[in-house]
Amino acid sequence: MYILPLKATNTQQPDTGKLRLSVISALRNQPVEDATVTISYSGDPNSIIETAKTDANGQIPELTLPAPPLEYSMAPSEYQPYSEYTFRISKEGFEDLDISGSEILPETTSIQRAVMNPAQPQNNFEDIVIPAHTLYGDYPEKIPEDEIKPMDTSGEIVLSRVVIPEYVVVHDGAPTNPTAQNYYVRYRDYIKNVASSEIYATWPDSTIRANVLAIMSFTLNRVYTEFYRNRGYDFTITSSTAFDHKWIHGRNIFESISRIVDEVFHNYLSRPGVRQPILTQYCDGQRVTCPGWMTFL
Repeated sequence: MYILPLKATNTQQPDTGKLRLSVISALRNQPVEDATVTISYSGDPNSIIETAKTDANGQIPELTLPAPPLEYSMAPSEYQPYSEYTFRISKEGFEDLDISGSEILPETTSIQRAVMNPAQPQNNFEDIVIPAHTLYGDYPEKIPEDEIKPMDTSGEIVLSRVVIPEYVVVHDGAPTNPTAQNYYVRYRDYIKNVASSEIYATWPDSTIRANVLAIMSFTLNRVYTEFYRNRGYDFTITSSTAFDHKWIHGRNIFESISRIVDEVFHNYLSRPGVRQPILTQYCDGQRVTCPGWMTFL
């Protein structure tokens, strides 16, 4: 749990972020009305700070929640730049759902989508744990690859042109892990999830836009070259930072990132005379150095 310090005097207000939370049914994505949502700090889940009910659209009223100071996310810092919240959601006829680790950044709006499964005779319970952001947590470094894949091998390229897919299949683990689950994810939602996991929504619009373009180009290179399927796998991309980008099942996204993805999701980066999107590899440039790659800093 992050305990927000007062920045000057007890009369000074702490930084805050906003939360929009919606609850839908896993069957046909219908809104779940009159679900009970209890909100607490992830470090103290039994201490409830807010309780709300969903409306006919499956949404709770927009909430304003404490967050760390803005400067923590604008430059490298030892301090966690976001607060973590836990949502406990219940509704008769559905399995209870817990989402912990949902991030709130200052001066931004977090969008949390909660998907509830219909109740089963065995009375199951789903617990989604969102791990640390990649800029704050400890994740494997990207294994370097050639940014442009060879195209002279017969049968290697399935697509004759770059196509923006409707869905991608995300393997939630290393490619060689047969126990990792595959998720069918809308391409646009995948990009929003990855961007929210790898950059901070508090950054300037132009910085977010550049990183989103890099994420989309990398992803479309995997799609265009059928990188994993040509190696015998049944998925498009993985969630392992050693091989691809970090995608996190059930995590929240941010309004500023979502807006930019919606504006540019048909675009990608390429080089003159090269048809395929560039495999745009990057690192944070601080904890990990990567000469010749893009960096955040």
